[in-house]
Amino acid sequence: MAYDEYLGERITNILKCKSANFFSKKMMGGLVFFVDDKMLCGINIDKKFGDSLLMARVGEEAYQEHISKEECLPMDFTGRPMKGYLFITPAGFDFDADLERWIDLCLAYNPLAKANKSKKK
Repeated sequence: MAYDEYLGERITNILKCKSANFFSKKMMGGLVFFVDDKMLCGINIDKKFGDSLLMARVGEEAYQEHISKEECLPMDFTGRPMKGYLFITPAGFDFDADLERWIDLCLAYNPLAKANKSKKK
C-alpha cells in the first residue's frame, strides 16, 4: 500500500462535511484529492521518512508562514521543493481538528490556484 487508507477516509469525510465538490485519484505513489480540477492535497508513505505524509497545496504566502513549524517539510518529490506545497508529518495531522485546519488552508488557497492538466477519470 502506497498510502494510509484511513487517512484518505479522514480527508474524504472532512471534504464531504464541507460540501466540497471533489474527487480523488491514485497518482504519484499515493492518493491525491482535487477540488475544481485543481490539486488540493494528497497523501503518500514517504520512503525516506518512513511514515505517511500529507501533501498540502497552500500557496506561497501560507508556505512561508508554516514552513518553520516542526511538522512541516518542503515538498520535494524531485529533489527540488515545489513552491506553495508543504509536506506535513503525522504529528501535524494526528488529531482530526489539526487535519481539518490543513484542509481548510488548502481549500482557502484553491480558488487562487491554477488548474491542473489532470482530469477526473
